[in-house]
Amino acid sequence: MAGEAHPTIGVPGAVDREELRVKRELFDIPEGVIYLDGNSLGAPPRHVAERMQEVVKHQWGERLIRSWTEGWWEAPQRIGDRIGRLIGSAPGQVVVGDSTSVNVFKALMGAVKGTSRTEIVCDESTFPTDGYIAQSVASLAGLKIRAARPSSLDLTEDTAVVLLNHVDYRTGELHDMKALTEQAHGVGAQVVWDLCHSAGVLPIELDALGVDFAIGCTYKFLNGGPGSPAFIYVPQHKQGTFENPLSGWNGHREPFAMEPAYEPDPGIVRARVGTPDILSMLALDAALDVWDDVDLAELRQRGLALTALFRKHVEKLTGLEVITPEVRGNQISVRCPDAGTVMRELIARGVIGDHRPPDVLRFGFAPLYVTDEDAIKAAEILADVTR
Repeated sequence: MAGEAHPTIGVPGAVDREELRVKRELFDIPEGVIYLDGNSLGAPPRHVAERMQEVVKHQWGERLIRSWTEGWWEAPQRIGDRIGRLIGSAPGQVVVGDSTSVNVFKALMGAVKGTSRTEIVCDESTFPTDGYIAQSVASLAGLKIRAARPSSLDLTEDTAVVLLNHVDYRTGELHDMKALTEQAHGVGAQVVWDLCHSAGVLPIELDALGVDFAIGCTYKFLNGGPGSPAFIYVPQHKQGTFENPLSGWNGHREPFAMEPAYEPDPGIVRARVGTPDILSMLALDAALDVWDDVDLAELRQRGLALTALFRKHVEKLTGLEVITPEVRGNQISVRCPDAGTVMRELIARGVIGDHRPPDVLRFGFAPLYVTDEDAIKAAEILADVTR
């Protein structure tokens, strides 16, 4: 599948190094460690720990329950808008809360509610939880589920919704959001995009492309912390008809009225479910500060340059097969015999990536804290380990 027609997500050309500012000093990364696992868990911004001390000691410890009316209650929408800026969403269309899996369920159930169509199409190489949730939704809604490659979806008028990953979690391949969204809409189907491996990587244009729903996690390239709450995007024109299948009290029009019948909020709040996990949510809020002055187009060029540099040295020094295509996210995946053992040795030598059985090494490059020197040295250590 060809890449999107956008100058910031093609193959990199000349890069002005002076304009690509690395913010490594803003992150807590141990001395001597080359951290290339931002596609699994982002590194912590330094100021998050101090901010959380204030949350625990003052907001919780001193203000106690009063903090709910001093910013806690609105946090899911406020933080959602901060993420919305990074994914091409106008304010009031993204809310933070729950896990990625729960938000996939909400989006898919919302998409198939009341449909007379008969199938859900799921990216056959999807991250497993997306596939598991899609199977559950198909079972609950009485639909069939069909796995297909993004390059050959074969959509028909039977297709109710298509669930796609923007970036393939194993190979790092970037799929064409514009073309695939148009393909789904061409047969009257809706589309749900998983942005777990693209949020914080490249400019995304959800509103401009007419995306129906999107979900994503915040603990990868957004650096929100382990298990930080996920997000869901529901465009304004769909909010009035979006039926959250998990009708929790936080999504109610008047949650503190304690009414026996559920009446959803008219806006994005209806995508909320239960009481938000405030500590984790406010850690994410603090982590998002590092994105306030980031130019996503510039960041995208930096990510492409880093991954191209690493790829070049891996191919030159190791002879291993790089399975990541040119149209990619911020990840390089390498096929390697005994990948688990090799990754353990890399980690022992200070290069932290991860592997996916049986034979894939994954290296995720976060341009905010990974340098050219990191990319070259990591390739050299990989060559030494696999020699």
